[in-house]
Amino acid sequence: MKRVVITGAGTINALGHNVADTLEAMREGRCGIGELQMRDVERLAVRIGAQVQGFEAEGLFNRQQMALYDRFTQFTLVAAREAIAQSGLEFSGELAARSGVVMGNSGGGMQTLDENYRTVYEEGKNRVHPFVVPKLMNNAAASHVSMEFNLKGPSFTVASACASSNHAMAQAFQMVHGGFAPVMITGGAESMLCFGGVKAWEGLRVMSKDACRPFSANRNGMVQGEGAGIFVFEEYEHARARGADILAEVAGFAMSSDAADIVMPSKQGAARAIAGALKDARINAGDVGYINAHGTGTAANDKTECAAVADVFGRHADSLMISSTKSMHGHLIGGTGAVELLACIMALKDGIIAPTIGYEEPDPECALDVVPNEAREAKVDVALSNAFAFGGLNAVLALRKAP
Repeated sequence: MKRVVITGAGTINALGHNVADTLEAMREGRCGIGELQMRDVERLAVRIGAQVQGFEAEGLFNRQQMALYDRFTQFTLVAAREAIAQSGLEFSGELAARSGVVMGNSGGGMQTLDENYRTVYEEGKNRVHPFVVPKLMNNAAASHVSMEFNLKGPSFTVASACASSNHAMAQAFQMVHGGFAPVMITGGAESMLCFGGVKAWEGLRVMSKDACRPFSANRNGMVQGEGAGIFVFEEYEHARARGADILAEVAGFAMSSDAADIVMPSKQGAARAIAGALKDARINAGDVGYINAHGTGTAANDKTECAAVADVFGRHADSLMISSTKSMHGHLIGGTGAVELLACIMALKDGIIAPTIGYEEPDPECALDVVPNEAREAKVDVALSNAFAFGGLNAVLALRKAP
């Protein structure tokens, strides 16, 4: 089996339009959540979100591309360009033929869907643009990345709600690990911050109207975000042979299903995924220094996740650092695990632990070191990234410091 390393990273989210700005914001504990700016916002009960500000797609894509790219596809391509540029890879010949794309996404072209529902139902028009379907389909972003970078190997999209990115990155890892592809472009993207997207989530009554405060006793719900995180997963010997800069090693992963409830999380299901990732990576629980938590800021998720961590790690749970960066960049639903992986890389590569901001009151059911409010310097050799989705779908990635 092949070792898998990360040789490129790219992002755009509410904290920054690139990796450097995003990591700086995480180090500073800066919040990207603010008042929503969108049509009909006054009709919403929830009016906050982590929107990408100052994004001018017209300067990045031509007119024909704009007709084909929903906002989530635009985000994906921006992040992919950064990641592939950092990797230094150019795809041609055999490398192009065998390399591919696996993307995580939940809502697809929600912006396009919202706009065209208005066209048909509100404005009463009987025709929509002929590119509506290819623009809104969930696999649009993966397909456009493959076309822009000449990636002719396996390319597809994984949709598993809030675990989509981690499931996608797990599949990319498995393909490189098993020798099916030397390089895979992977990650996730989402852009559901439109009237229809937010209104639908309001119905679940899990959204906060003021702030995201994971693990704090006075937390009152999640806050949606948008953006993308994209990575280059590469076979280690291939990367070493070309002298690539390695950001981190992807050591293993595990997935589980609660098989219990469509919205309520299960401690047992989460614990099985965490323990499975350690086993797959052949990592001792005591070697883990940092966990990027799913940490949505909902009462059910936070206490269930903390209980699962305590079950798996036992006494070592008290020595772990576990933080939720959703407190800063919001919950990107299908794209969230990809942006959160950046915090794991920062912990391993730079020794900086991103904080859980907005933390105000200790919760005895979340009695772990949640790195409250301020970033911390610490030596970390192993990190985990947790993702637990509606439907009881769990996916955990294990990363090591770069070899």
